[in-house]
Amino acid sequence: MAAVRTTNYPAIKNAPLVGLAEGNAAFNNTHLAVAILLVPYFLKSFLHAGFKTYLFLLLLTAVPTAVAYWSLVSMYGSRKNEKVVLPGNDIEQYITINDPELKQFYNGKNKIPMQVFHDAYFDGKIDFNGDVLDILEQRHDWARFNFTLQLFKYVFTVLIPDVISHNREQDQDQVRGHYDRGDDFYEWFLGPRMIYTSGVCTDNTVEQSLETLQDNKLAIVCEKLDLKPTDRLLDIGCGWGTLVTYAAKNYDCDATGCTLSVNQAAFGTERIRNNGVSADKARILCSDYRDLPVGKGAYTKIVSLEMAEHVGIRRYSQFLSQVYDLLDDDGIFVFQVAGIRPPWQFEDLIWGLFMNKYVFPGADASCSLGWVVGKLEGAGFEIKNIDVLGVHYSATIYQWYKNWVSNKEKVLAKYGDRWYRVWVFFLAYSVITSRQGGASVFQITMHKNLNAFHRIEGVRKHASIHVTPEKVPVEVV
Repeated sequence: MAAVRTTNYPAIKNAPLVGLAEGNAAFNNTHLAVAILLVPYFLKSFLHAGFKTYLFLLLLTAVPTAVAYWSLVSMYGSRKNEKVVLPGNDIEQYITINDPELKQFYNGKNKIPMQVFHDAYFDGKIDFNGDVLDILEQRHDWARFNFTLQLFKYVFTVLIPDVISHNREQDQDQVRGHYDRGDDFYEWFLGPRMIYTSGVCTDNTVEQSLETLQDNKLAIVCEKLDLKPTDRLLDIGCGWGTLVTYAAKNYDCDATGCTLSVNQAAFGTERIRNNGVSADKARILCSDYRDLPVGKGAYTKIVSLEMAEHVGIRRYSQFLSQVYDLLDDDGIFVFQVAGIRPPWQFEDLIWGLFMNKYVFPGADASCSLGWVVGKLEGAGFEIKNIDVLGVHYSATIYQWYKNWVSNKEKVLAKYGDRWYRVWVFFLAYSVITSRQGGASVFQITMHKNLNAFHRIEGVRKHASIHVTPEKVPVEVV
């Protein structure tokens, strides 16, 4: 069995050995299904009842049985492997519990559930003994990743109802409540580019600045779109308008961005003006993409970077169909979306629920790559290229994390301790989960799957096929 090795690449925050430990991945759909079916069967047999009673008991016990199964497996299931041996230190080495009641339950070798920990940390009841990111790297030695009653309550009373009822009003309320908090809040970690999506690392031997990571991404996206002066570009969920401005300024195309955020639209409009781009060449609309005053095929190029998560699972196919209609038959669509890995560990789900509750409410469509591709193909697109950028996101968020920590006093003065704590935890943990594959981001280039689409014209900009061998290959004869 190969040993786990550490790395020392300047481009990212490298994990210590303990940070490479695998978590609990013991969940099994078959076992859950058997438990759900057998519990009412045993009850029916004990009561000497018939099939109708069994069906009634099945309906009555299915949810409690599922909750019990998830609770037990998440608490007692085995780690995926034991290659990394945990130090086994007392939790007091990593965290300080200020709350007397919590201290009674969690001390010494009694690890604290991650949900209990982060909620208490946000309330000031617990503190990290050192740098937040460094202590989180060692989380498997002091935290448990079991499903708690609070997590089940959130899933049943908030997450599932949101998924079912996802609508326009919900989108607007959640986006404006999140992104209209204050541009300074975001600038304190996003920096001058004001881009809230993953950048791209092009050299793992150096630590590229946040601005370089984002400039790399802007150039890559525009090149994948094969932008020309004759193009009409639409950026759906354009944020603070940086890509719209960049595309119009560097490729002389007509560029439109749309966002539900009032602050973002105002900021983006000013950014376009400050960069010397005329209003008839580029614009930011404070509008739902569904309300754009255009007809079918209005745009030759469309881009959407990490906006679709907010669309929601319920509306995902409808969203993609609307993008399909907005795109010219000869057009190109570049789609960047965050998601989770299919062979998940319980830690991944607990992190995802934290994100949904505290950071991106309503963003329930962070799904696996296979699910996303299925939806895209179902909408009529043909996939040309996919780049999985999880580790690039880790490099990007590490720069965000350092910016946030460096601006701590400014955040505390204007937004208070709780907002600082939520975001420092979010950024630190996101550095880790995107580096280790728990969550990732997929950049997908596509076009309509039509007979008349001239695919050969895309060869020149098909980035992944243009490689440079490290040495000149020798021909096989």
